Amino acid sequence: MKLGIIGLAGAGKTTFFNALTQKGVGKQPSKDPNLGIVTVPDSRLAFLEQLYSSKKLVPATIEFVDIAGANTKSLLSSIREVDALIHIVRCFAEENSCVADIEAINIELVFSDLDIVERRIIKTTKEVKANKALVKELDLLNKLKSVLEEGKLLKSITDQLPKEESNMIQGFNLLTLKPVIYVANISLENTANNSSCVQEITTIAKEENSLVLDICAQIEEEIANLPADERGLFLEDLGITQSGLSRLISESYRILGLISFLTAGEKEVRAWTIKEGTSAKEAAGKIHSDIERGFIRAETVDYEALKKARNYNEAKKQGIVRLEGKDYTVKDGDVINFRFNV
Repeated sequence: MKLGIIGLAGAGKTTFFNALTQKGVGKQPSKDPNLGIVTVPDSRLAFLEQLYSSKKLVPATIEFVDIAGANTKSLLSSIREVDALIHIVRCFAEENSCVADIEAINIELVFSDLDIVERRIIKTTKEVKANKALVKELDLLNKLKSVLEEGKLLKSITDQLPKEESNMIQGFNLLTLKPVIYVANISLENTANNSSCVQEITTIAKEENSLVLDICAQIEEEIANLPADERGLFLEDLGITQSGLSRLISESYRILGLISFLTAGEKEVRAWTIKEGTSAKEAAGKIHSDIERGFIRAETVDYEALKKARNYNEAKKQGIVRLEGKDYTVKDGDVINFRFNV
């Protein structure tokens, strides 16, 4: 999974990025985006590591791209390949308008997409003379151009598009189509402004079918700088049950429709991220194409059931280890041993 961090200068993007990645990058505007990889917290892995006496533990990871400084055209191009956008919005200052801040960034995304669409129209117009199959693509591009010229996000029309156009549009990597999680960057003191700002962002998010998290980036950075064994106590003192990072990861999985299945053995325990609804055979391909090609069956047990049995052989005796075929839909927390032959 790859997530892009956007927001106005001074919104707290880099503070938030540092809290997530612990990279400690500078907060001055940069010509290049900041990149960082974060492991996905998953308590299930530690239990499986102990159960199987595994030599290695490999959690899932998320790559974050921080658009440092102003969201210029060159910087925005660096997040076209991300799966979702994390939009940091200032909620810690009384003088700013959350709505205006969001609109300012959205219009930059619109202009960026419009530039891409217009260039693609020019290219497709030349090619359609020799390839009539491109007529439908050209019609769709002109439709998208009209929407963007009105200053609207393209996600506002996706539910109105025919299936063929909906499939076609996914290959364009347009920013205003991407799922968005708004992070209301709150202060611990200015509670009145926090409340009104979060409410305004929530209203916008509902209209866009986006998600909202209220997080204090400054506190998250302080937490990240503490020794690991002190973070829990710090959160407890603040009355916070879960770190912002954990909440963000959870919401990122939800908005993208992602789940994790697990593999375990003496060699390693690993979490694999897949789309909800993925078949057993497709999940096997996530590990290696040979496993998918030679798929025979998936020896599967639910993590919670395995934990309760406390032993894989005991789980087998209890009949909770199942043999699933290639069309089985993998569930979150499935512990799978793939049988294959190539």
